[in-house]
Amino acid sequence: MMKDAFSEAPLRSAKVLKFPSSKPEEDKEKPIIGREELSEPVAEREFAPPPWLFQHQDLNNALKSAKIIDSKSLKNKLNYAHFMDKHLLVLLRHPKYDDNVIVKAKPGPCLNGELTCRFHDDGSLRTKFKKYTFLQLIIDDGKSVTLIPANLTRMDKGSFSFSLPQEGYSVGQRRARRYPCEKTEVELIQRGLVISGELLDFSPEGLCIRLSHKSFNGFEWLPGSDVLTMVHLRNGQQCLFSGLCHCVRQQKSSDYQDVVLVPAENQVKGSESEKVRESTQNISLKPLIIFDHPFFGKRVQLDVSAISTSGFSVYEIRDEGVLMQGMIIPVLTIEFAGAITMECSAQVIGRYEKDERVVVLCDFAILDMDIDCYTRLVHILANSTDPSSRISSRVDMDALWEFFFETGFIYPKKYDLIRSQKEKFKQTYRDLYNNNPDIARHFVYQRNGLLLAHISMVRAYERAWMIQHHAARSVDGSRAGFAVLKQIVLYLNDMHRLPSTKIDQMMVYFRPENKFPDRVFGGFSRSKENTGVCSMDLFSYLPYSGLTVSGKLPEGWSVSECSAMNLWELNLFYRNRSGGLFMDALGLAQKSRSEKPLEEAYSRLGFLREWRAYSLKFMGELEAVLIVNRSDFGFNLSELLNGIKVLLVNPEHLSWRILSTVIEQLLRKFHMEEVSIMFFPTEHVETMNIPYEKQYQLWIYDARFVDRFVQYMKRKFRIKDW
Repeated sequence: MMKDAFSEAPLRSAKVLKFPSSKPEEDKEKPIIGREELSEPVAEREFAPPPWLFQHQDLNNALKSAKIIDSKSLKNKLNYAHFMDKHLLVLLRHPKYDDNVIVKAKPGPCLNGELTCRFHDDGSLRTKFKKYTFLQLIIDDGKSVTLIPANLTRMDKGSFSFSLPQEGYSVGQRRARRYPCEKTEVELIQRGLVISGELLDFSPEGLCIRLSHKSFNGFEWLPGSDVLTMVHLRNGQQCLFSGLCHCVRQQKSSDYQDVVLVPAENQVKGSESEKVRESTQNISLKPLIIFDHPFFGKRVQLDVSAISTSGFSVYEIRDEGVLMQGMIIPVLTIEFAGAITMECSAQVIGRYEKDERVVVLCDFAILDMDIDCYTRLVHILANSTDPSSRISSRVDMDALWEFFFETGFIYPKKYDLIRSQKEKFKQTYRDLYNNNPDIARHFVYQRNGLLLAHISMVRAYERAWMIQHHAARSVDGSRAGFAVLKQIVLYLNDMHRLPSTKIDQMMVYFRPENKFPDRVFGGFSRSKENTGVCSMDLFSYLPYSGLTVSGKLPEGWSVSECSAMNLWELNLFYRNRSGGLFMDALGLAQKSRSEKPLEEAYSRLGFLREWRAYSLKFMGELEAVLIVNRSDFGFNLSELLNGIKVLLVNPEHLSWRILSTVIEQLLRKFHMEEVSIMFFPTEHVETMNIPYEKQYQLWIYDARFVDRFVQYMKRKFRIKDW
């Protein structure tokens, strides 16, 4: 930052500066005479803001090494300023005091050797303009300053004209370009005091903030002080920057104060930036990023050097840089080959000077991205390392059915469950696999149209996704089953960090005797890597198509929708019996009767999904909780999302006959047929002689710690390229 070069704050005065000129010095410094005095209302003359005092103390020294700008280049600079509707600065000397002031002016086109300008907004100075001595025209482009020792030739009520010299001077080369800012709210916090300010300009190295007189008393701004200030930059409710800064420069007047603040070092954990950089991939299809700068609105486009699902890295030229560590970009577009785009919000988490400090490497972390954009990004990255990997792409449904039957995933008993409604079942899967809704994702490993492996996941509860339908062919020793498992785990690896994806837990049901999932999921649950981040509960499973039982409960028994107290008691039971994540995954304690966002999301897409909890009591005491799950037929091939989960809390008086009566009542209430009934815990199932066909382990994992599962898989199965 070079705010000292041309500050717009009325602070200390500057001595009159001598510049080379095309006319004798005595002519140039004569007061403006013989001009018509501007007539303005008294109120405007009295209450308009005062002009700015000129602050540059080292300009004489800078002129010794200034770069000379020829007349043609000067005209080009002035015409560019006119074309972009920018303003110039006019340097004047006060008629009485040895002070210089600057005012803003709007330039007209410069087509020959003369330039006409209009006053910008300094109404108070316009009334007294003839009393000041004209010194210089100044162009500040944010990176350097151009001084033009022009000669004033004419002035009227609203404008004034200059004849241009044969050359000007470029001085004050900055380390990084400075950009003027507008409409950015600033909040500063220091030692419990909170003040507001205005962001004047920005560079990657610092922020220049203006504070009103009343607000900055009590704050310490001494350069070199170890006192840090918390800075929040906002645009409405959108946070653009939040971080600790220290003051490197201050300029104070009676009305306001300008401070230059530089972000403190090591605000973003080094491990986070290193994690982003280590996880990025160098892929042949190089993307670029496009965004409107959050501080000054300019459209920015940068090439991406490496990218992953967690973030990306870019290079920028230091003196043209626009990225500050800690800066948040609310809307950023990642574009591949000008055709594939995805939007996200991102934050700059690291800046590192490279190549003799000419180039700067900047690391971004992706803060949020909707699930469709995230899926496209994962698909490109996965396919760049393994062309056979496909994520949520269109699938030949005939090939999918052949694959399910050939691999034995749909075996005779499972087919018997779905055969009566096979057309409805087919339609559900056409909608899931070809319409690609936000509630489901599928992963396939495919070569020349031949499906080798498949796995899918669905959003089963508000904050829990369920992995299902894992099957694979064995072809030429290919580990296709591991390939799709790898895809889905890596997909989940960064998915949990993105608020839009709505995931806290991931779930898997598997049979204990099924060796592969027991080694993968059960093995992790039993391993030392699982330190309270994963749970596994055993459920007894009964396919249910209705029983002939009495539709009335005995006296003393009652069924009703669970109250908050019932759910509290259920949580106590589960915490002491299992201590797992099942209650967290269902989200029953947090879900109110009026909130149905997931159910509404399914409904908008033409699908059914809902779950309700009912309490079964004897003489007012809770004996069991029955959770009714409803989904489209075949949404899960074993109907694990279409049935009733029975949690036997305290079945002291409960029998299978009473329980089956309640199940029948609930099935009739929700018009459900051919569903699954699952019971927990298994010891009560055995004690009550409840019939069941098989058992399922319910494996639930805290998605925040998915990297531990990745490390387990790498070690256990010697997978090197994760």
